[in-house]
Amino acid sequence: MGMSMDREAILSFIQAESDHPMKIKELAGALAIDQSEYHNFRRMVKQLIESGDLVRLKRGRIGPASQLNVTVGIIQINRAGTGFLVREGVDRDVMIRSSGLLTALDGDKVMVRLTGHSAGRQTGIVIKVLRRATRKIVGLFRTKHGFSYIEPDNPRIHRDIYVRPGNTLGARELERVVAELVSWDDPHLNPQGKVVERLGYPSDPGVDMLTVIKSYDLPEKFPPEVLREAESAAAVDTNEEEAHRLDLTKECIYTIDPGDAKDHDDAISVQKKDGGYRLGVHIADVSFYVGEGTALDIEAFRRGNSVYLPGMVIPMLPEKLSNDVCSLKPNRRRLAYSVFIDFDRKGKMLRWWLVDSVIRSQAKLAYEEVQDFFDSSMASKRIARVAHSLKLARQLANLLSRRRFAEGSLDFDLPEAKIILNKKGEVLELGSRVRLESHRLIEEFMLVANRAIALEVFRKAQPFLYRVHDKPEMEKLEAFSEMMSRLGYRFPVSRNIKPVQFARFLERIKEVPEADFINELMLRSMQKAVYQRENIGHFGLAFSHYAHFTSPIRRYPDLLVHRLLRKLKDGRYPVRFARRIGGVIDHVGRYCSETERVAEAAERQAIKVKQVAYMARRLGEEYAGVISGTTPYGFFVRLDNMGVEGMVRVSSIDDDYYHYDERQYRLIGRRTGRVFRLGDQIRVGVAKVDTVRSEIDLFVVPPHQKKPSRRALGRTEKKQRSPGRKQHGGQ
Repeated sequence: MGMSMDREAILSFIQAESDHPMKIKELAGALAIDQSEYHNFRRMVKQLIESGDLVRLKRGRIGPASQLNVTVGIIQINRAGTGFLVREGVDRDVMIRSSGLLTALDGDKVMVRLTGHSAGRQTGIVIKVLRRATRKIVGLFRTKHGFSYIEPDNPRIHRDIYVRPGNTLGARELERVVAELVSWDDPHLNPQGKVVERLGYPSDPGVDMLTVIKSYDLPEKFPPEVLREAESAAAVDTNEEEAHRLDLTKECIYTIDPGDAKDHDDAISVQKKDGGYRLGVHIADVSFYVGEGTALDIEAFRRGNSVYLPGMVIPMLPEKLSNDVCSLKPNRRRLAYSVFIDFDRKGKMLRWWLVDSVIRSQAKLAYEEVQDFFDSSMASKRIARVAHSLKLARQLANLLSRRRFAEGSLDFDLPEAKIILNKKGEVLELGSRVRLESHRLIEEFMLVANRAIALEVFRKAQPFLYRVHDKPEMEKLEAFSEMMSRLGYRFPVSRNIKPVQFARFLERIKEVPEADFINELMLRSMQKAVYQRENIGHFGLAFSHYAHFTSPIRRYPDLLVHRLLRKLKDGRYPVRFARRIGGVIDHVGRYCSETERVAEAAERQAIKVKQVAYMARRLGEEYAGVISGTTPYGFFVRLDNMGVEGMVRVSSIDDDYYHYDERQYRLIGRRTGRVFRLGDQIRVGVAKVDTVRSEIDLFVVPPHQKKPSRRALGRTEKKQRSPGRKQHGGQ
């Protein structure tokens, strides 16, 4: 071969000759590529086209993207129909107006021609859709003037999907369906699709959650082969394995979880030691049952995590494992992976060690009963067995909590939606889940265990899967700071801002009426925590080292972390394993960060669907709330203690004409001077509810109107809790 063939060499040659775009064969000749290397060379050029560094021009010629003002990335389209091109390794996105989207849909990989700048942003137009995102389109089936089409539920898909007569699967008017895109080549025509599944009418029981599952392409049933493997894994005789392990079955070990939890993946033990405490965090040994590369393992990875929707769980592992043999049930011998940590009297971590163990949980406790014990010192029969240890646990958790917050760890104490359902899945009651001291206790212990694990591997300088949280981007920080100053709060920012500055600010505003709202705005200004090999620390927790170890039943990264820890013999991985492990860690990190993002979005949507269904039966009723967002056409209001958000449209306020003041996040009446401002408390009523689009329209209650009496909603009906999402060390 005439020159060393690598990506850089090919790129620099093409850039030098960019006045004369060549075909691949011509290029190979110019670079003096041997016949034996031609196949590799061709593959490399294709990769450069795929990555967007090179562009295929007319008649198969190839040119450098950088000099043709062309770039490649994934397009994200917002509700308003504006596109943003996200490029790997490039911080700034490219804005694409709806008229320049061609036939791109949200999530597609596209080629964009850069056209200039507008309001400080780079702009462009889509010139080619390179790869469609695999997507199922969920929506309502409609027929008009003899034509069938689907109105997509997803507000980011701005076109109805046309369905030919042979592709309807017999769907009926206003039925919810799942469709696949067949083709869309002409932006002047609607996309074509075919119905692949009929879900039922929106009001049918169970269709609401099924719609969420399909919209986010969440997994449903486990394949038969996976269920078979789970059965045989569960049937394995563990006697021989137990003989090699540390026997902790006589120790005072117990679980604390939501009352209805079945997948207990963590148990704790606390003892007083000379000069301090010894904490034991005992984690279900899932890696013993789930072999690497088995169908069970591949399916767990595909799912990435369990998903908790109101009234149901989509587990990462079949229930035979997740709710039975791996679950740390009381009075059962269970294989565990235990981490012990010694602390001094001030809660400083002194030393820690890992051990394969066998445990027997002495008690299965619920957060509420532990809290009752803390508040009243009255011990129920279950609590009495572990009461002494619980008192020590409380002391230690308080020390750890104080220490963590003193170091600047952030505590976004946002209300979590609580939804109480009946057997049919109908909502009996909405509210906010109160974060109890017992929740915080478990959280502290999981955080410290995860931290110890990350330190353990970091000190050995071996590749590992860290849970990281990058510091916020300056642009977002400045926007947050400006918003705060308009609300009357001072929050100075700088490039080297520390977590403790955020923590102090949250402490200062925690009693103000809009505290929840400010917490949420701050959270939105932060980056998302992700899984990756490079340890950049966890900004939100103010930890220099952090990993996820404590939930292998419901998170795949934790399962991988268990395997990595087991492979570390004498401080390093076996040679053959070490060669491939970097790629495995990177792949799992990228993929599981994405499945986590999807699960969170699905959970949010499912909660919203249930909230909207509940509010549909509350037309005319009045509530107190806080203005949580402003737009030129109205403002959003979050109802107190319910987690529900609705919109007051300007058109519904008939006492004046309102002008939108974008700088001050407020609407002002021209005649009366009446102001509706971000963060204001307000009283509203329910005007209209669209359960299909999950939208609630509210009206403003005139100030002089008397507060109507409302009976406590649904209190007398039989309650059934939705599964509480386990939050242990989930940062």
